[in-house]
Amino acid sequence: MSSADLSAYTQSVIAAIGAKASPRVKAAFPILIKHLHAAIVESEFTIEEWLATCELLAEAGKMTTDKRNEMVLVSDVLGIESLCDMLEHARFAKAGVETTSSAILGPFYRTGVPAQPNDTSIVRKKEAGADYTYLHGVVTGSDGKPLKGAIVDVWHDAPDGLYDAQDETKPEYHCRGRFETDDQGRYSTFVLKPTPYPIPFDGPAGNLLQMMDRHPYRPAHIHFYVEAPGHKTLVTQVFSRDSKYLDDDSVFAVKDSLVVDFKPVTSSIPPLGEFDEAPQYELEYNIALAGLKDVDTSKYQG
Repeated sequence: MSSADLSAYTQSVIAAIGAKASPRVKAAFPILIKHLHAAIVESEFTIEEWLATCELLAEAGKMTTDKRNEMVLVSDVLGIESLCDMLEHARFAKAGVETTSSAILGPFYRTGVPAQPNDTSIVRKKEAGADYTYLHGVVTGSDGKPLKGAIVDVWHDAPDGLYDAQDETKPEYHCRGRFETDDQGRYSTFVLKPTPYPIPFDGPAGNLLQMMDRHPYRPAHIHFYVEAPGHKTLVTQVFSRDSKYLDDDSVFAVKDSLVVDFKPVTSSIPPLGEFDEAPQYELEYNIALAGLKDVDTSKYQG
């Protein structure tokens, strides 16, 4: 089949997009189709390989639940979610908007986590030998003014490297909490210093890693999902500077601006929860959100 015939075929698929498709579909899908077809041609993909790819994606869909999103994990090990995140952050940087760097959501974000007061703990079982940490900060807009009523979702792995969703023996919402900032934009909670861990490799994402001869490990990190009325929701992670795998994160999410220091506590902070010990570490992490009007994103709607 000649290159002209292949090009004509791709154009026929693009031309099949209907007049009633949204402007965003009309703009993006021709590019996606063009490059997907080109990749298949260049790599000389066989029908057997394509069907195996479809089976892998179908299996990822079957494994996905409200506690673990295997499709997101597949995109993570291929660097796709981090790439989209990089492009998103670049749009705001180009507009001169200085906000906290974003990062990927990951497969273990959970909706419906109950809100709890500031200065309460997300540690819901005793963790012997864990490094208890006082986490606190201020949420502001891009203008630097504190945001009252911002919602800060926080989650991280337990000392064994597992999230609550991965281990039925863990209490519900263990190492996971949701907080509302006060009049001065402050949030505060008691967490554990996270540990490096392997992403789940018992499914399609793990199969991909093995095919590419790659390790599954992630550096120690804490997730944040921060939202406030009139502001763009921020999804990010912070990474402990003393962690392994900062240079070869299996999902490519590490940015220099997101590497932080867990500092030894210098003042007396009492335990905040039933299962807590006095914290050994303190992490102050301030967050700046972009306003929805800071950047024109209308071309990406629809």
